[in-house]
Amino acid sequence: MTTPSLTLCADDYGLAPGVGRAIRALIGAGRLQATGCMTSGPYWAAEADLLKPLAGQADLGLHLTLTDHTPLGALPRLAPEGRFPALGRLMGLALARRLDRVEIAAELERQVDAFEAALGRKPDFLDGHHHVHQLPIVRDVVLDLAARRLGPGGWVRSCWESPAAILGRGVDPVRAGVISLLGIGLRRRLAAAGIAHNRSFRGVYDLTGRVPYRLLFERFTAAPGPATLVMCHPGEVDDELRACERLTDQRAVEYAFLAGAEMADSLAARGLVPGRLPR
Repeated sequence: MTTPSLTLCADDYGLAPGVGRAIRALIGAGRLQATGCMTSGPYWAAEADLLKPLAGQADLGLHLTLTDHTPLGALPRLAPEGRFPALGRLMGLALARRLDRVEIAAELERQVDAFEAALGRKPDFLDGHHHVHQLPIVRDVVLDLAARRLGPGGWVRSCWESPAAILGRGVDPVRAGVISLLGIGLRRRLAAAGIAHNRSFRGVYDLTGRVPYRLLFERFTAAPGPATLVMCHPGEVDDELRACERLTDQRAVEYAFLAGAEMADSLAARGLVPGRLPR
């Protein structure tokens, strides 16, 4: 496949009600073509019911979670106190090959089960909160889940992006480069296994708001190639969101842009029409 395509995917559906309201509104307006769902949190069941009517309008995937939040089951080695570790600790354990694959597999299986129980369908795709799905050991589990638990035409997010593309974009190249480097192994194994995946990954930035999001969006969506995926994090800020994470105000900034005329004008001026990820 060589035809250029552009897909906008919102992370973190189910994290908090305000995030869900924003994502549903954007899907309904045709501004998003995919969203990754977090199924281990307290809001998932209610948020899933609200998402069901939009299932035919966007790909609904599973945002596999192994950091910062609460697991669905006991993880005596990874989360002995009932809470996932911070990303830095998880990365250290993964890179040192000290994660318990059996434990990780059991938890991620539970998260797939929770997705299917609430939505009555298989996930369209798999990705990871904080990109954990591409870490050593975790990616082994993800490849197994992709083979067994995805729906027809299912795909997995690849975070690999060429260094030339990252440098040419000029948006947070160190952060984007690290995420891409960690994704090389998963990208190769997806290709070898014949599992569908995006070919370009964009949307990484420092989330500080120091650069206007409209400028970032133009760079992220510039000259898309085959199966180009742009990650975003829209949301309405509510008390539930403030209680569970520090990323709040920038979600509102992204939401305002993605819902507004400025986004539509930006895409139209360049002849870009986003669509669901080609299989």
